[in-house]
Amino acid sequence: MHLGLEKKVVVLTGGTKGIGRSMVKAFLEEGATVHFCSRTQSDIDSANQTLAKQYPNAKAVGAAVDISDLAKLNSWVDSCAQQSGQIDVVVANVSCFKMDNTAEHWQAAFHVDMLALWSTIQTALPHLEKTKGNIVTISSVTGRDVDFTAPSPYGAMKAAVVHYTAQLAHTLAPKGVRANTCSPGNIYIEDGVWGQVERGSPELFKKQMDLNPMGRMGKPEEIANAVLFLASERASFVSGTNFVVDGALCTGVQL
Repeated sequence: MHLGLEKKVVVLTGGTKGIGRSMVKAFLEEGATVHFCSRTQSDIDSANQTLAKQYPNAKAVGAAVDISDLAKLNSWVDSCAQQSGQIDVVVANVSCFKMDNTAEHWQAAFHVDMLALWSTIQTALPHLEKTKGNIVTISSVTGRDVDFTAPSPYGAMKAAVVHYTAQLAHTLAPKGVRANTCSPGNIYIEDGVWGQVERGSPELFKKQMDLNPMGRMGKPEEIANAVLFLASERASFVSGTNFVVDGALCTGVQL
């Protein structure tokens, strides 16, 4: 399926690891220019070098940005628009993954998962309105189903991401800007959360694996494919949805 993402400019937070890394590659394969960030300069340097070799005909521009610093985050988003002349797609992907039921973790989760996401989108909005672009936020099935992470800020913040994105969809539709959420289920990445759980807590890993009706966890590429669809004109009448990609893990009905 031709997605029509050639020459589109994508701004994506968190693009050197896991699902973010897969999304960067997927957009590059479609011919888009991708601006992505990470907190660590060494990760950015490595990603820029690797992507330049893998996708010589596409443009990947990585930058070291700690998105918890809102001033630096906003400056980076503006610089992406200045460098490439436009912004067509924003993918808000970063989460601090705080799961302790403490004031410190609740504050950190709100600051990164919600406030930084809000700030990214607000800074990009003037550019998105010019291009009739769109927003994709990354939530989680933990925002829909209460799971082993409860009680903690993680699921609550992920649920808030879905609701805020729906608000954006409703209010921005008259301006031609779409907004959708993608909520991954259990996604196995060797150097990611479930890879760490598999090595450090094999009993928990087995318990969570057994919950997956398909008998496996998802692949990061499967999330990237869903995000690409939402970001493309193939989804031109899709806005305000929570696209759950979980292999039927969730047991409830999404209303």
